[in-house]
Amino acid sequence: MVQSLSLSTITVSRNCGVYGSIPSWRRHFNLTRKTSRAFGNDKQIHLHQFVPSLFVTGNHNVLRGRNLKVEAGWLFNKGGNQESDASCERSENANEDILIFFFQLDLATRVQYALNMEQYDIAQQLRNKLTEVEEEVIRQQEAKRGSSSKSEAQDKAISIIRLRADLQNAIENENYAAAAQLRDQISKLEAESLAASAKALAFESAQYAFRLGQKLTHKKFGYRAVVCGMDPTCSESSSWMETAQVEKLSQGSNQPFYQVLVDVHADPNLLVAYVAEENLVAPEKPDTGRFDHPYVSFLFYGADTAGDFIPIKQLREKYNRPRHEVPTDSPDEDS
Repeated sequence: MVQSLSLSTITVSRNCGVYGSIPSWRRHFNLTRKTSRAFGNDKQIHLHQFVPSLFVTGNHNVLRGRNLKVEAGWLFNKGGNQESDASCERSENANEDILIFFFQLDLATRVQYALNMEQYDIAQQLRNKLTEVEEEVIRQQEAKRGSSSKSEAQDKAISIIRLRADLQNAIENENYAAAAQLRDQISKLEAESLAASAKALAFESAQYAFRLGQKLTHKKFGYRAVVCGMDPTCSESSSWMETAQVEKLSQGSNQPFYQVLVDVHADPNLLVAYVAEENLVAPEKPDTGRFDHPYVSFLFYGADTAGDFIPIKQLREKYNRPRHEVPTDSPDEDS
């Protein structure tokens, strides 16, 4: 499934090199610095436009079962190898999520290119692989957003009804040992069902203060960032939350968290952060200043008149967000 395609296998270093965490990775993938590469019959996966002059080619099947991680940096480094305090909010999961999204876009583009070149066999192979990736991504999104939690709560409710019937039969037959076990099972299922229902409700009723493409500033660390993803509650691991000291936030983990791209001029090592809503603030005036990041080119169409970025249609669909229209001042009646 998607494990064989996951871009978590890619590690981008500060000097724009691509490495794997195990030596055998180098035998299957090559880094080239050409400005273009033909799409031939070698059935290789090519990732382009990810970082300027950075191309990765290789057989995706070799990635199956590998447990590698995503790290990325920029060519320049203001602070040497020392990491800022903001690194506690660096999220490899968020970075991987963005790269997989790019991989979907890239596969879809290559399917169309193969069709245009009348390479129908290759187009079918790519389309089949794209379908696999999309199905797995949808499953992960449903689990993350609570859709599966809702169905899980419904399944547990049905199981509880059945167990209660069994409990009644056990009591009527004076089988009290079995009745005690059934009570324990019912109590456990009720707790799990409540938790699943609460998670599903949180995603359904989520209210976000910020939108995709909006330029923000981190209240604590001061860097400029752009929103490229969002969750109604923190979806990171407990170890990440401990490192980021989420428990010290006034609202803890039960508030919206945002995937943000960090301006490389502010922190070239951070790249992607996962930040609580209470730690972000929108500028009082439109931020039309320059913002540089290697992911901007494939996540956004460009900037609007207010200086914020316009998310591509696929990104809005991913998070089910409406298109944002920049308000315009009404014309002066005198004029």
